[in-house]
Amino acid sequence: MNSDQRFRDLTDEDRKWLSDQRSRVEQLLDGNPDAQRKYHQTSAGKLGTIRAVLEGGIFRADQTFELQGLGIILGDAISAEMGLDWKMVEDQYGTSPCLALKGTSVVLYPQTMISKRVERGETVDVFNLFNWLCSQIDELKAKAC
Repeated sequence: MNSDQRFRDLTDEDRKWLSDQRSRVEQLLDGNPDAQRKYHQTSAGKLGTIRAVLEGGIFRADQTFELQGLGIILGDAISAEMGLDWKMVEDQYGTSPCLALKGTSVVLYPQTMISKRVERGETVDVFNLFNWLCSQIDELKAKAC
């Protein structure tokens, strides 16, 4: 962790901003109650939504805001499965959302995990990415104890 980084809890404004990031993707589920239910109730539903959006080529590589919304949704799935909390980190580059594991130095920045890969022209297997991240977090948790 960079010593120049300052972490803080989310404000109402931060929560609205994260919600706005998710909203473009969530709009794609309008008219599909089954997909909406899965998305809102399970991590697998969130990941399946991300996969469908990526495989469908719904967002271009230059649609950074929308692609970062996919990263926020990936972060929601990680948070739900691994017990990390959304925080905001402030440093010399600005303020960004992150996931932090309470009581450790484990910090993830999921917002850009998908957008950077898509912008580089990579194919993103969101389930593999999620599983790999969860395994890394488990290893870090084990070392932190």
